[in-house]
Amino acid sequence: MNTPETLQDLTIEGAVLPPMAFRLPDGMHAIEVSLDADERAQAAQQLVREIYPRGEVPLWETMGSLYSAMADQMLASGVGFFGIGLYGLEDDRGVAHCSLTIAAFESGETDQEVVAQGIKALLLRDTLREVTWLDLPCGPAVCAVSFQKLVVDGGYTKSGQDEELIMGQIQVHIPFATGPYTAVFTLDTASVEQWDEFAHAVAGIVGSVEFPPSTAPAGLLD
Repeated sequence: MNTPETLQDLTIEGAVLPPMAFRLPDGMHAIEVSLDADERAQAAQQLVREIYPRGEVPLWETMGSLYSAMADQMLASGVGFFGIGLYGLEDDRGVAHCSLTIAAFESGETDQEVVAQGIKALLLRDTLREVTWLDLPCGPAVCAVSFQKLVVDGGYTKSGQDEELIMGQIQVHIPFATGPYTAVFTLDTASVEQWDEFAHAVAGIVGSVEFPPSTAPAGLLD
């Protein structure tokens, strides 16, 4: 996975968030969910062309409609950013896949330390999660790691038999330094063999988070 290059900022429809910016690694194809409906649909079409560069129009249209509908649903739940990471494996062994969502919610508290401690206490109630305190350049944060075993119906597997699938999740809660909000970065993947690489990518993303002055221009920052 390559070094992050592009600085993005987060917006949530219906919320007036203080500015927050972050960097994405190469290989992460993303949609800003808070775009208006037409722009969101166009972004979904562009996303599938990036993910399936050798695809054809029927595939692009079908998958574009699917991702556009997903973005609509995420918008309603407070998600402001949705990305899909695709990374080629060595020796042509296929592609490692992950999804990234970024949401924000109002915490009602401006002290980052207090918010982070409260989040940590809540997350520790779930004994199946590995919870870690993080000291990021932008302030304190809390990371929760979990794994879930799913059973995939044989109708959707190559073998025709039910198969177990392990899903891994990394979720990082970052209180804003400039207002009573918290951002939640969530990466999900079934490519657990590449877990270390995905963990490294998440560390790079959350480590790049910035809270620029409120006078900073909206949109992409260079």
